[in-house]
Amino acid sequence: MSKPGKSFLRLLFTTGVAIALLFIPHSAAATLNPCPQEMVMIPAGTFTMGSDNSGFVEEQSAFDVTVSSFCIDKYEVTNAQFAAFVKATGYVTVAERPLPKEQFPDLPDEQRLPGSLVFEMAQPGAKQLSWWHWTTGANWRHPFGLGSAIATKDNLPVVHIAYEDAAAYAQWAGKYLPSEAQWEYAARGGLDRATYTWGDRYSEKKANTWQGTFPFFNNKSDGYVGIAPVGSFPPNGYGLYDMAGNVWELTSDLFGVGHDQKNYSVDPIGPEQSFDPNKPTENVLHTIKGGSYLCAPNYCSRFRPAARESQAPDTGTTHIGFRLIKSLNQVQPITN
Repeated sequence: MSKPGKSFLRLLFTTGVAIALLFIPHSAAATLNPCPQEMVMIPAGTFTMGSDNSGFVEEQSAFDVTVSSFCIDKYEVTNAQFAAFVKATGYVTVAERPLPKEQFPDLPDEQRLPGSLVFEMAQPGAKQLSWWHWTTGANWRHPFGLGSAIATKDNLPVVHIAYEDAAAYAQWAGKYLPSEAQWEYAARGGLDRATYTWGDRYSEKKANTWQGTFPFFNNKSDGYVGIAPVGSFPPNGYGLYDMAGNVWELTSDLFGVGHDQKNYSVDPIGPEQSFDPNKPTENVLHTIKGGSYLCAPNYCSRFRPAARESQAPDTGTTHIGFRLIKSLNQVQPITN
């Protein structure tokens, strides 16, 4: 066999790792990229979690956190993926179950019918949060009530998912919900301290958010009024899609007001007890991240990695979904 010419060697060294990997044995390449298909490996590193500049007290105080490497879903879990889980297990989501009598003893049976919270665009002068409506029959199969369906929406992120539903899916898939620190680190895509997943300047073309005046008018300048199919907008620096906007994403952490720097700095987890002063009667609240298609610069504006909100575990909505992680010691090595 003849020696490679100079032009070939120049091409090899100037095009970088992508071409070089073609000449690495299969087992070695698997070691460099050990995550399952449709997952991305997030390298271990240190980043600044939270923000002291946003004006939201729950994002304070920012501090440095070290996170071990892990795999994370490239996309939010879709209707098709969740349908496969339900078909395999017969699982019934929280939104498909009647409200329990022990939790709502004063409600008559007709008011305990299964349902979930659905967003409806409001009229000027509407009262705060009046755009949310408890809708009988709304669930992951029928996002806006019994008259709606997902038959042609396989690639949309699944919604009306309560924490229990996401945890059940994760167990079936052999994965986990990410901690808040893992989620935020992955969302930043290597841009530490950046305001957004793509940089410091807001762009309506970078994520599925609300353009116009929320909740009265959406001018659809990003191409969507509602949820977009996963992967419709550019990925972040780690190759992850929709880490801003589209749907809020559940994490495994309980919600607390701000970040407690005293307790955790390496692979941190949330507090042992949750509390949100805006929801003082809720005993258990999980942290959700990323904002949604309902977040606008004039309202919410939580389509930022540092942003966070609380969510009760027994309620689904039209704008909350999830994605999962897998630790590297869970991943089976690929062999020849």
